[in-house]
Amino acid sequence: MNLRCVLDAKAGLAEGPHWWAEKGVLLWVDIEASRVGLFDPVARSNRFLDLPSHVGAIVPTTVGDLVAATAQGFVRLDPDSGVVTALHDPEPGRSEHRFNDGKCDPWGRFWAGTMAYDFAAGAGSLWRVNPDFSCIRQRHGLTISNGLAWSQDRGTLYFIDSPTRQVLAFPLTSSGDFSGEPIPCITIPEDWDAVPDGMCIDAEGMLWIALFGGGCVTRWDPLRGCLLERLALPCRQVTSCCFGGPNLDQLFVTTARREMDAAAIKAEPLAGGLFQADVGVKGLPADCFQLAA
Repeated sequence: MNLRCVLDAKAGLAEGPHWWAEKGVLLWVDIEASRVGLFDPVARSNRFLDLPSHVGAIVPTTVGDLVAATAQGFVRLDPDSGVVTALHDPEPGRSEHRFNDGKCDPWGRFWAGTMAYDFAAGAGSLWRVNPDFSCIRQRHGLTISNGLAWSQDRGTLYFIDSPTRQVLAFPLTSSGDFSGEPIPCITIPEDWDAVPDGMCIDAEGMLWIALFGGGCVTRWDPLRGCLLERLALPCRQVTSCCFGGPNLDQLFVTTARREMDAAAIKAEPLAGGLFQADVGVKGLPADCFQLAA
């Protein structure tokens, strides 16, 4: 699959890759360093934008700027000047919480989930930001809200709460709202000693799931719940993935080196880097945040 490290970022907790097609760059976050990366895979260059608090997810808007989910709520970010504008904090006063993974849906709304810094069970929620910046809680009682992906027919939202080791399939209405209770469609075996983290979907409807602690990205059939492929990486803390490139045929993968000591880093020197692989299948275009008129 021609896996290569394209940016030896040495990030503590790289996450949230998003292919910004209009700019030809990969957006990603280094959560605990409170910064957003913009990586140009052609020039092999990267620049950072600093934020005032930990950042879990970043998405572009339809007018060319960015919206981020942070420990201080949702903010707007100018990618040229770096100016940050606060939008809304749906969990004010909860300094023990931060936003984690997030993504836009096909209707142009931004979904992102919270978690407690101490990983307290059931402390997190899944929120949806509408084009007018109003926030609606979609789910509560989560622990580590993580990967999100929508089926190509817009009929299903796939969602990961990492400690459950499951992917849930939520049925959706034609307007993208929940239409019933979710069903587990994929379960990561307990003896793999890994949890599902970030996730994306390809043009064939298969899910690509990063396994934190498992040193790989895995491809699954969500209708049959079976494993199809495994892409091994040279580091155990694999955090997320997305398709990108001009033809959406490149898989970008983020990794971490969180709480790794010197011996562990010596064994996995590329931990915290960005990787790119040719996986023989194309992804779907990433959705942007649709601003209200």
